[in-house]
Amino acid sequence: MKAEILSIGSELVSGQNLDTNAPWLARALGELGIAAAYHTTIGDDMDDHVAAFRLAADRADLVLTTGGLGPTQDDLVREALAKAAGVGLREDPESLAAIAAFFARRNRPMADRNRSQALLPEGAEALPNPIGTAPGVWMTIGRAAFAAMPGVPNEMKLMFAEQVVPRLRLRHWVERVIVHRKIALFGKGESDIEADALDLTARGHVPEVGITASDSTISFRIRGEGLTPEAAWAQTEETAEQIRSRFGPLVLGEGATDVADALVEQLKRTGATIATAESCTGGIIAHLITAIAGVSPYYLGGVISYSNQAKTDMLGVPPELIREHGAVSAEVAAAMARGTFERSGADLAISTTGIAGPGGGTPEKPVGLVYLGLATADGVETRRIEIGPEQPRDIVQRRSAKQALNWARTTLLAWPDRGASR
Repeated sequence: MKAEILSIGSELVSGQNLDTNAPWLARALGELGIAAAYHTTIGDDMDDHVAAFRLAADRADLVLTTGGLGPTQDDLVREALAKAAGVGLREDPESLAAIAAFFARRNRPMADRNRSQALLPEGAEALPNPIGTAPGVWMTIGRAAFAAMPGVPNEMKLMFAEQVVPRLRLRHWVERVIVHRKIALFGKGESDIEADALDLTARGHVPEVGITASDSTISFRIRGEGLTPEAAWAQTEETAEQIRSRFGPLVLGEGATDVADALVEQLKRTGATIATAESCTGGIIAHLITAIAGVSPYYLGGVISYSNQAKTDMLGVPPELIREHGAVSAEVAAAMARGTFERSGADLAISTTGIAGPGGGTPEKPVGLVYLGLATADGVETRRIEIGPEQPRDIVQRRSAKQALNWARTTLLAWPDRGASR
């Protein structure tokens, strides 16, 4: 069967508000074994409502709508559903009583306009809303079952769980379970990673595997299906293990994991501490690390040494080194890492210095050129990375920060667990 999710509101179409309801509903349907085949967003226009409802009724078995059930003139869903079905509207006494009681509990008078929220298309069933004034609507148009729910997220989620899901079970539409797993990788491009996984991403592979990229983090998305959650999960296990073994140190983890999360996991495993020195990244590395709860014992601190003087005063970078090689150089990145390592007492220190742009580049040192430094008790290393002169400033900064974090992570992979000798 196919489901369609319809998000309603001109504020969504215009981009003024972000639609969080549709992704949540798609995931909730997936957990019930129902695939969301279509996502549609429409503004507050009656003709658009009716056309979208009729199209959805023709191509989907289940249609979930959110928004458009309020008491104002631009809340058109009840009337549009009636028009799409070719029926009239009636006032539902139970819904009206529930709305009146809602206001009475708050010692507020009910505006006459709120009566419109008790209207239902002929033949439709009201979906009670115990935490709001807008009851939902359950009805059939053509072959499709429609569930119209409020746009307020907490009201929608409660109504879906308490009113919609039981009706889906009565129709025996909830018979299989779908699970989605995401395994994140970092350190290679999307095309390079997929080239090593063509057998897994091939059309018709069971379980289904997709690959996506976001902010240089590559994710494998695995979709498993079964009669029970356990069976659906078991279907994905062999593929998940193949990804982990095939890509080894590139794997950050599973779920919402990104590079900083994976680094903190290695810090916790090893008991190591880290400190940072940043020039071109301007504190992004420190922010990404400190955004993770529980990192306090492992992150000792950081320095934003943006100017040459700050590099000298705060980190001990020799002025003559900067004059000879320039602030953007492997030599200065090494000195920054070494100075941070010695001053902080951390087990590991990382540094960044580069040209984030859009100006400041030269043929020898173009925009997007960044040097990283990494210092441990074993010594100091540097790396040169080129993000690309065509990339905007924020991309150069963020990708450089993630490269530095990942270098620290992969370094710690070779370190023993806490308590063992290195």
